[in-house]
Amino acid sequence: MQRIRIRHLTEYVFSTEVALNPHRLLLRPREGHDVRIEASKLDITPVYTIKWQRDVFDNSLAVVNFLGRTSKLIIASEVIIQHYGQAPFDFLLEDYAVRFPFKYAENEQDDLFAFQQSIFVEDRQAVNNWLQQLSLTGLETFALLVKLNQSISTQFQYRTREEAGVQSPSKTLSQRGGSCRDYATLFIEACRYLGLASRFVSGYLHAPATEAGNATTHAWAEVYLPGTGWKGFDPTSGVVTGSQHIAVAVARDSETVPPVSGSFVGLGAVTTTMKINVQVNLLE
Repeated sequence: MQRIRIRHLTEYVFSTEVALNPHRLLLRPREGHDVRIEASKLDITPVYTIKWQRDVFDNSLAVVNFLGRTSKLIIASEVIIQHYGQAPFDFLLEDYAVRFPFKYAENEQDDLFAFQQSIFVEDRQAVNNWLQQLSLTGLETFALLVKLNQSISTQFQYRTREEAGVQSPSKTLSQRGGSCRDYATLFIEACRYLGLASRFVSGYLHAPATEAGNATTHAWAEVYLPGTGWKGFDPTSGVVTGSQHIAVAVARDSETVPPVSGSFVGLGAVTTTMKINVQVNLLE
């Protein structure tokens, strides 16, 4: 078991006072057999009220309403978790799913159907053309996914992007690069083209860079594999996810789970500066 502390600061400074509309926060790690929250603290400025709920994917969602006007919004989250992550390769697939292609069990097909549907329908041909170059025919299911994961990591150049949202898969393919969100989106669209149920994951990564702070959130993908369930693949690094990956939110569409989302109303032209600082530390 590892104890990990996650500090996540989001700060917006406005050029004049504004009225903040309700904000949605996805900052609390997903708990389960492998992750338990030991302590958590959330400090928000200005004065606010908060309501916690579960969204359709069972993510822990906070809806924040603000009182009065302000020229600054600060959201500071600190969470300590206990991570009981198993070895990434300690699993077995159901016999019928070992070799690709396969069909999901009849009693799971309705639930998985939405996760097999492309979001970027117009990019399917570009994704197919790229898949044809990877020579995936004849591979076992897990070997195929590992090759797909590592191909994105090695073929493209990682870029930090400040823009909101994700690139289309065709843009990632044509520019031969993107952010972790873009890589995860390409991986998911490729999996869905192959008929594999997959979903987007937003969360945190424990690594030397995040130990030092001044980092950001991370994104990767999960594929539903009979016999083990939702299995994580990180195409940014080309690895199968393990105890260094801490999931906060999952979704069918990568655009729906930013850590902080909301809007404001101001008079005239309002300029905004934003600062984000994520620090993930392994505790003794």
